[in-house]
Amino acid sequence: MSSVYSNSCDNLILVVLTLLLIGHSGRAQDDWIEYVSVKDKGVMSIGLDLNLHVTRPNYRNLLVVGKKFDHCMPNGFPNEMGLNELMTFSDSTAAIVDASTMNKLAGIVTYQCMGFDVFYVKDTANIRSNLEKVIRDHFDPSKIFISIKKDRSWDYYYKFLFPANLDMDALVDQQYLYGLVLQGDDLKGMRNVNHWLYFKNLKTRNSAGEKLKKLNFTLESIAYDDSNRFPYELKISRQDSITPVSIIETTNLLKALCYSLNAQYDGWGTDLKIAE
Repeated sequence: MSSVYSNSCDNLILVVLTLLLIGHSGRAQDDWIEYVSVKDKGVMSIGLDLNLHVTRPNYRNLLVVGKKFDHCMPNGFPNEMGLNELMTFSDSTAAIVDASTMNKLAGIVTYQCMGFDVFYVKDTANIRSNLEKVIRDHFDPSKIFISIKKDRSWDYYYKFLFPANLDMDALVDQQYLYGLVLQGDDLKGMRNVNHWLYFKNLKTRNSAGEKLKKLNFTLESIAYDDSNRFPYELKISRQDSITPVSIIETTNLLKALCYSLNAQYDGWGTDLKIAE
């Protein structure tokens, strides 16, 4: 079985790259989630501190600090050199922010060879000048973005950073997509997507197979494992889009089918397609 839930190799790659991307202390915590969305120019990834939804400090100022990085893959995400470049910049600016005012890092955005750190800060006095000084001394100012504005209601956090779908299944799908993107996939086009379904008896599996054929799924293989509570496996595939909206629609369809048959849906998988 090689589904989104069980592919340990993909999960290992995801963990390593995620830890690199959210490098400095205070970011790599259990309360952070990462997800992707498809925009006009390509894929955007967003890392978000979910804990701030529950324990939001009374910081009313939004600070966004970003950098254009030179070493990026065709899908707009950093390669190894780009990750190091972003981490160096991020650690440098975070040190300035920490020294200037009380703050919380709320999110991280990566899009089109740009990386942004999103802070909520208590006080904005001198923070721009402090940041601009370290940028002049160590970085190319023409590649830097700084925005400071009032955001008393945390509109940026809730309307831009916060995901529309926050249920656990959607986040599992998003974790898999995020892993593909970090390896260079742009999530574009149609591709072969495999799914794994499990049934309690042969009759139910055969019934499901007929229904799936009508939905244009191909029945790839069957297997039997008497140690499993759902011993009858069915692997299916279909040419599909794997944009976040599309793959969630497809998995919801298959989960609904399995629920109606007292069966078990066990995830999906696809091959990595490196953007050119």
